[in-house]
Amino acid sequence: MADGTATLALGDKSFDYKLMSGTVGPDVIDIRKLYADTDAFTYDPGFTSTASCQSGLTYIDGDAGILLHRGYPIDQLADQSSFMEVAYLLLNGELPSADELSTFKGTITRHTMVHEQLAQFFRGFRRDAHPMAIMCGVVGALSAFYHDSTDITDPKQREIASHRLIAKMPTLAAMAYKYSLGQPFVYPDNTLSYTGNFLKMTYSVPAEEYHVDPLIEAALDKIFILHADHEQNASTSTVRLAGSSGANPFACMAAGIACLWGPAHGGANEAALNMLREIGTPDRIPEFIARAKNKDDPFRLMGFGHRVYKNYDPRATAMQKTANELLDHLGVTDPVFDVARELEQIALKDQYFIDKKLFPNVDFYSGVVLSAIGFPTTMFTVLFALARTVGWVAQWNEMITDPAQKIGRPRQLYTGPVQRDYVEATKR
Repeated sequence: MADGTATLALGDKSFDYKLMSGTVGPDVIDIRKLYADTDAFTYDPGFTSTASCQSGLTYIDGDAGILLHRGYPIDQLADQSSFMEVAYLLLNGELPSADELSTFKGTITRHTMVHEQLAQFFRGFRRDAHPMAIMCGVVGALSAFYHDSTDITDPKQREIASHRLIAKMPTLAAMAYKYSLGQPFVYPDNTLSYTGNFLKMTYSVPAEEYHVDPLIEAALDKIFILHADHEQNASTSTVRLAGSSGANPFACMAAGIACLWGPAHGGANEAALNMLREIGTPDRIPEFIARAKNKDDPFRLMGFGHRVYKNYDPRATAMQKTANELLDHLGVTDPVFDVARELEQIALKDQYFIDKKLFPNVDFYSGVVLSAIGFPTTMFTVLFALARTVGWVAQWNEMITDPAQKIGRPRQLYTGPVQRDYVEATKR
């Protein structure tokens, strides 16, 4: 490898490709002309060794357990910031001044109501429909109501669409929850914070007063921060891919929601909680740990380890303290939480888990916290989508303004039949 280039030998020919360096992290090899030069593609299922874009939003070092948003460590943001401040940071690149944050909060607050006719969409779903199925449909339908913010070539319209999506997602999520219960929808309350307003829309009823519990509000706000963005994951890549075709922002977010719905992505915290319920009581933990160590047993401990993080998930560190504080505050007596605490302690000390770096991840703790607050497991991924909308919107905006961006068009290694001639049905 020469300085600043990578040399590829193919047959009796060699080709030089430029090395590109980011501000931090590994270099990448610019292979944009590879096919034109060599008549060959790279083969990378899952794109695990491919940089699909340039981005200045989020940086992950999985080996060191580092997650940065615009350069700020996630633990600092979770401990000291608010979700609205992190949203501003991801959208604009810098932390806001007090006045900028106040203006931003006011803008988001003014967009929290949704068109009244959207309620008709909910009534078209069965009462037992999964909330994510509802969210896919309703978020995509926003483009039918807000025509004045679908021109992606207009920076002002992109900004309005971004604010609308961030503002309306909690309203739609709360409506999906209320619809499943058969309760009336609750309008937004502009006197409350972003997260406090969502809690009121979710849990209040017209028959009585509702007061937001500050500790629950803080815990949920922290969960939103920890899920705001996570580099080029499956759903973010889906949003970018949809956006690369010129699709309107509402359609792009609906595509991201559909991808997030997959159990290997957004459903991980639900899977972790279901596992804790399967274990049932702390005395059964050794049995399940033994099963996890057994190579012949398909059982896996959900909520442990991470595809990217080969060290402790930095988001889990921030979530662990909140989980313990909230459980103590609520005084919830549930064997599931006892199992979670005991399993965490055993796994952190067991050499098998230490050697394999199977540390509790953010999904392990967030599922416990959301359950303690009172959310059914079907709402877990909806809340993930609510928070991740900020990251999706920021990534979408970055993609639109990137001069190097092209419509996504992956290639393939074809393994089907070679060309053959059609034969009439009577002669086959």
